[in-house]
Amino acid sequence: MTLTAGPRTPTAVHEELVARHSAHNYHPLPVVVAEAEGAWVTDVEGRRYLDFLAGYSALNFGHRHPALVAAAHRQLDRVTLTSRAFGNDQLGPFCAELAELVGKQMVLPMNTGAEAVESGLKVARKWGYERKGVPVDRARIVVMDGGFHGRTTTIVGFSTDPVARTGFGPFTPGFDVVPYGDAAAVAEAITPDTVAVLLEPIQGEAGVLVPPAGYLAAVREVCDAAGVLMVADEVQSGLGRTGHVLATHAAGVDADVYLLGKALGGGILPVSAVVADEAVLGVLAPGQHGSTFGGNPLACAVGRAVVRLLADGEVLRAARENGALLHARLRELTGLPGRSGVVAVRGTGLWAGIDVDPRLATGRQVCEELAARGVLAKDTHGSTIRFSPPLVVTPAEIGAACDALAAVLTDLGRV
Repeated sequence: MTLTAGPRTPTAVHEELVARHSAHNYHPLPVVVAEAEGAWVTDVEGRRYLDFLAGYSALNFGHRHPALVAAAHRQLDRVTLTSRAFGNDQLGPFCAELAELVGKQMVLPMNTGAEAVESGLKVARKWGYERKGVPVDRARIVVMDGGFHGRTTTIVGFSTDPVARTGFGPFTPGFDVVPYGDAAAVAEAITPDTVAVLLEPIQGEAGVLVPPAGYLAAVREVCDAAGVLMVADEVQSGLGRTGHVLATHAAGVDADVYLLGKALGGGILPVSAVVADEAVLGVLAPGQHGSTFGGNPLACAVGRAVVRLLADGEVLRAARENGALLHARLRELTGLPGRSGVVAVRGTGLWAGIDVDPRLATGRQVCEELAARGVLAKDTHGSTIRFSPPLVVTPAEIGAACDALAAVLTDLGRV
């Protein structure tokens, strides 16, 4: 293999290799990370950046958290994979500890967030046939406009994002899309064949959209009245992002099924889970669903360490306190037309969606300028950027990131 002749930076060499040999399913910022620790990453040329994306919440505890790395090292020295053809000494404790943390009875361990969602859909359908009595192959699930649950073919089939959906049909039937934040629309969509309502308590990919107060409680009442499952996708919102173990619980609501991922693997490896009571997960019998890597001992060991960090409560307390600081600083950037360019700020805990005036810049342009100032963030849907730093971020680091954003927007306003 011959690369382009002439002197090139390490970043340029890497980007050329990616352009030639990696499928073009991402459009990353021109930053090539080589090392990381806590809330900081270092690129191949030695530049340091504050990570204010945290792997879309997969790195809730920061890069290489000592307790999580230690748990992985200990397990690497013992056994990493058995498949579920045999037991392993980490699976039982992991399931018991995660179930207790969430307040349910059983856990179905999987790998990725999308896999947890797919598994939750299968379980909901089977529950509908076996426990609710829905006629075979007629189960329907109510889903939300603007929702994001992954990119498998079933999931993109009910996505309302044309970029995620276009070109991948035909799609799996059985889904009814309603407006997010409208509990009355959920009630109207339910039929005798409905088995579940699937939603994100906060829509992350849509721009950190927080539903109206009382929405989750109203959906809970609708599900109870109709005898259907309330399924909460907390792959991004769960495990500390909002300053609580679950965003649903923070709203005073308990779903029937929780879908977890990202942070459950501690930023070390993919770990996900469906968590519910026996009345729901008990519908599965051997051979009806599985995963070679789901519940592997290395994943379970790391997952147990994640549960311990959350159960301690200190990480959650810090996320709430620093989240309040983050939102206070971001609100200072609003209401200054022609200077800051910030139209709105949404979110809770250490999670914020920041709408920039599209006349000023796109979200991508803002993120590129932020990277040039040493802060990594990600845009979504045109002119929205997201801040979701690791939960170990400090007040000083929050201040530095907000100062960088202010400087970017001020400079763009002068152009």
